[in-house]
Amino acid sequence: MSEHSTIAEVNIHLRARPQDRMLIDQAAGLVGPNRSQFMMASALKEAKNILLDQSTIYADAKTFQKVMEWMDTPATPTEAVGMKRISEAKTPWLSD
Repeated sequence: MSEHSTIAEVNIHLRARPQDRMLIDQAAGLVGPNRSQFMMASALKEAKNILLDQSTIYADAKTFQKVMEWMDTPATPTEAVGMKRISEAKTPWLSD
């Protein structure tokens, strides 16, 4: 299975209550795609949001100030290499 394939190659099976299926069908009907396309788009959107939320960093005021001061200083050669590597990294949802 190619990671760059545009053809759906695996099945994902779900069980739902009748009222949940009706709600999903109603929403899918409003935006155009069929149920499967709607559910896949919704699941992918939520998966991306969860992955992006994991990059949040929490810090106390003192640590936050140290980080801000560090960010205001010019990057070292090692940091510049690291930033280049990160900026060139592919996100899981843009691997096509």
